[in-house]
Order: sequence, then structure tokens, then C-alpha cells
Amino acid sequence: MNEKIDRSKVKERYAAGKMRQHATRALFFIGGFGAASWAPLVPLLRERLAIGEDVLGMLLLCIGIGSLLTMPLAGAAAVRFGCRKTLSAAAAGFALLLLALCQVESMALAAVLLLVFGALMGSIDVVVNIQAVLVEKAAGRRLMSGMHALWSVGGFIGAGLFGIWVGTLGLTPLASTVIAVGIMLAILALFARHLLPFGGESGGAMVAIPRGIVAFVGVVACIAFLVEGAIMDWSGVFLTTIRGFDMALAGMGFTVFSAAMLLMRFLGDATVQKLGQKVVVLGGSLLAFLGFLLVIFAPGRLLLYAGFFAIGIGSANIVPVFFSLLGKQQDMPISMAVPAVSTLGYLGILMGPAAIGFLAHQTSLYAAFGLLASLVAVQALIAAYVYKKVL
Repeated sequence: MNEKIDRSKVKERYAAGKMRQHATRALFFIGGFGAASWAPLVPLLRERLAIGEDVLGMLLLCIGIGSLLTMPLAGAAAVRFGCRKTLSAAAAGFALLLLALCQVESMALAAVLLLVFGALMGSIDVVVNIQAVLVEKAAGRRLMSGMHALWSVGGFIGAGLFGIWVGTLGLTPLASTVIAVGIMLAILALFARHLLPFGGESGGAMVAIPRGIVAFVGVVACIAFLVEGAIMDWSGVFLTTIRGFDMALAGMGFTVFSAAMLLMRFLGDATVQKLGQKVVVLGGSLLAFLGFLLVIFAPGRLLLYAGFFAIGIGSANIVPVFFSLLGKQQDMPISMAVPAVSTLGYLGILMGPAAIGFLAHQTSLYAAFGLLASLVAVQALIAAYVYKKVL
């Protein structure tokens, strides 16, 4: 009888663990889906407010400011209220704000809404990674890369569905946004109860400031996100103005890069399990470095695309692997380490495109992309130091 009871408890714990994993993936999906649903609303907001690109750029900066303000605090919120309550509230608000942003007609109100939108987006990014680290530790196996892949899946599906709803079915942007919000809230309702009711151990501080080895992990994340943001914003300019591509092919570099990242993140957990995280990170950094050399120097179009593909493959698992590594370090509790690293990573996204633009203006885009290659090499050196200290 006792043996049957024990087996029943083991099955229950296993089922609960699987549902927590699925719930974590669902929240990553919601983050990517929501971001993709917001992107088509940007030109509509510009048109509705009758503003120029410069004013629009300042408005969009509110998203980054909102994220940076809340990311260092999100870990404390997860500890106090738990991942379940924090993620449920942030994801619900994130979805509903899309409806407000789809209709806002006041500049001042738009700025406030975008600040809150960025704050909720940043909170989701931090707390879902805290949840992912805790769930992965409980599972005792690699899960992080596959979870991060669901963010990209959400982005691809969200962007694709909006095009179908508006372009093929002829729905209004408001109707399309209502459907998108309904999908997000339905997924949240289905999985929210399986999120963790806790958020890791308390670090005794409200604001997450990186220290010890976490600071080095944060620099690695900053470089990784900086590279991704720079390729997203500058690869098209590089291909058309430097390599002479037609405007119709301007997006091919980022498309190839994104596809490679998505593919490798789906394969990432198995790859890390087989080769080891150190090989994946250091080898991936080397591959990304060689990819940049191809992008800069390759004489043919196929080799150039191969360069973007190599950068995507090499970069794909660096951030997920280092988030997993935060569960092994002792310098900061997870609830503080994750938001500290996330904040530095987000700084990379914000600074990267601007830094590349400044350097390109002073020198050339060749030099700017050369800087990205150098940063990838620095990333590998820092990663090697981190592994020497942690593993």
C-alpha cells in the first residue's frame, strides 16, 4: 500500500513539474507574441498622432525607459508576491495595454502608456527567466534554450497572424488587436495556475545591482543583446549601402540570422547536454566571430548569408546558457541575479544600434561591424573567465 502511495506521489510531482515547464514556455510565448502584436501598431500610432520620426523615436524610447526602471525591481516583486501573481498581473496588463495603444490619440497619454507598457514588458522578461531558472533546477536537466525559443515562436506567429488578419481577411487593426489580446489572455488563463507560487530566495535588497561573477555574466548578456540589436537595425543598411544589395533584399540578413537563432535554440538543450555548456558558448562565440568576418569580407552573396547564419547559430544559446548558470553561482540569489543580468542585457539592446550608428558616422559601417566582431571575441574571453570561477 505504501509503495502504491509513493508511486502516486512521484507521478503527481512529475505531472506538476511538466505543467510548470509548459507554463514557463507559455509565458515566453506571450512575451514574444505581444511584442510582435505591438510592432504593426507603431506606424498606426505615428499616423494617429500626426508626428514625425524624431518625435516617434522619443516616444518609443519610453518603452526602454519603463523596462529599465522596473527590471531591477522585478526580482523583489517575484520574491514578495511569487512568480505566479507577478507574471499573471504583468502579462494581463501587457495584453490589455495593446488595446489602449491601438486607440490612444493624446501624445501625453501615449507617453504614459508606453512607459507602463515597457515596465510590464521588462517585468515579464525578468520574472519568466527567474521562473525558468527555478524550473530547470528542479527538473535537473537542460530546458532554458527551448524556453527562450518559444519567445521567438511567439514573435513569428504574432507577426504572421497580424498580416493574415489585416492583409488577407481585411480586418481592422483594432479587431486584429482584440483577437491577439484574446489569444494572450486565453493562454494566460490556461497556464497561470501552474506558475510557481514563489519567486526564489530573498536577497535582502529591493534593487538588483550586479556584483561578483554576476557582473561578468551581465557583461556577456549585454554584448549578446547588443550584437542582436545591431544586426536587427543595421544589417539592412549594411547590405544595401555597403554591399550593394537591392532594397527588396534588405531584410534577408536579419531573416537568416533570426531563423538560425530559432533553429539552434530548439536544438540548444540537446546540444548543451551532449557537448557541454562551455563548448557551446566558447565554440558559439568563435563561430559568430567567423560569421562576422564572412559578412564583412565574403565576395559572394551565398557566403555573406552563410555569415549571418553562422552569427545566429553561434549566438543562439549564449544567453540561455548563462541564465542557467545563474542557478549555480553563489554571489547573488537568483531573484536578484536574473534582473541584474537582464537589465545589463537590455542596456545592450538600447545602446547597440545607437553606438553602431555613431561609429559608422565617424568611420564606416565596415568598422562598426568589425567592432561587433571584436566584442564577440571579448565575450568569449569573459565567458572563459566565468566558467573558470563557477564550474
